[in-house]
Amino acid sequence: MKSIFITSLLLFNFFSSAQTDQKIYDIINSVSEDRIKKDVKILTEFGTRNTFSDTVSNTRGIGAARRWIKNEFEAISKDCANCLNVFYQKDFVTKEGNSRVPHDAWIVNVIAIQKGTKYPNRYIIMSGDIDSRASYTMDFTTDAPGANDNASGMAGTIEAARVLSKYKFENSIIYVGLSGEEQGLFGGAGLAAYAKEKGWDIIGILNNDMIGNIVGVDGVIDNRTFRIFSEPVPPTETERERNARRFYGGEVDGISRQLARYVYKTVKTYMPEMNPMMVYRLDRFGRGGHHRPFNDLGFAGIRIMEAHENYTQQHQDIRTENGINYGDTFEHVNFPYAKKLTAVNAINLASLASAPPAPKTVAIGGIVEPSAKLKWDKVEGATGYKIYWRDTTSPTWDNSRYVGDITEFVLEGIVIDNFYFGVASVGKNGHESVIVFPNQILRN
Repeated sequence: MKSIFITSLLLFNFFSSAQTDQKIYDIINSVSEDRIKKDVKILTEFGTRNTFSDTVSNTRGIGAARRWIKNEFEAISKDCANCLNVFYQKDFVTKEGNSRVPHDAWIVNVIAIQKGTKYPNRYIIMSGDIDSRASYTMDFTTDAPGANDNASGMAGTIEAARVLSKYKFENSIIYVGLSGEEQGLFGGAGLAAYAKEKGWDIIGILNNDMIGNIVGVDGVIDNRTFRIFSEPVPPTETERERNARRFYGGEVDGISRQLARYVYKTVKTYMPEMNPMMVYRLDRFGRGGHHRPFNDLGFAGIRIMEAHENYTQQHQDIRTENGINYGDTFEHVNFPYAKKLTAVNAINLASLASAPPAPKTVAIGGIVEPSAKLKWDKVEGATGYKIYWRDTTSPTWDNSRYVGDITEFVLEGIVIDNFYFGVASVGKNGHESVIVFPNQILRN
């Protein structure tokens, strides 16, 4: 009788961990296209949001834009009983030594923190960029509405705050508008250093830079595909870790790549109409985004953006040449698509903020044996654990087994040589942590 009870309990735990969460579907349905459209329109009407533009005017320039964003976050906080801590975080940059800085200025980020109920010092971040630019980087006076690049990402971040502030989560969520992206990723660098100084436990950053274009310069029209850029391994890894990869693998299994896979899996589960495309690269070829400064300090970070860009609408003065209308203007943004990518972010923020921490240590063994052995740290708040494995050439975790509230398991008949493995913590609500690739070896 006792064995029947235990078996039933294990089956209950397995199915409860595999089920979806209705809250996530509710979050998708709560994202408003109209609100995103309204916010993008307002942001474009500040004329230019160049980081070095006017900071005094109430109607034009970066100063007016960041004050408006702060006011929006504060209004959202008021509606949720002051659930957001809203403030500026800033760093001073000088012209000396910076080729894209026309004059000394403060780089000001606008931050809104929704504190977690159980793990307040663990943060998942969604970012958009406040600033825009004209054709010439140093030109901070010419109109640069920056509708798609990057009012779309900024509006999406504000909208995610509106939707998710209606809920409580175990982990903290940060919604942030970053400045200085076009001149050298200054805002991201400042916030990453601030997080390091404060000892924040960063789960990862979802950097949104251009989430509103569906008509590519290549002629492709696609309102379902989006790209997830992630680097393979952290630049902060040690020489010992690099050497270990020669023998144990993991060339594409760093913390940012696991975050990318998490987003891919969540979208495939809850938004199967979307086509997430993982790109095995830090960013677009030779280019950069505001997740990179976080990567530089050892934090997980990815870039979420449209799949097909139109370069006639990026970093361009507004003009018409040879029948082509240049400029990043409001009419080019596809708001149903921006709504979808905002929902992509919101459901991943919610899922990660609802999950227990990941195991810090995952050990693996089974050399010259017919089975793979895994052992991991027990995680406070986890009700069970899930082992994942995949072919070494597969980009996604294709196989999994929920094993309950234990800290070691043997996958019988699964040969360690032929697969990659990982372990995730599972909470009582079924939400999972990011998967952890083995970081220790079990010796016989």
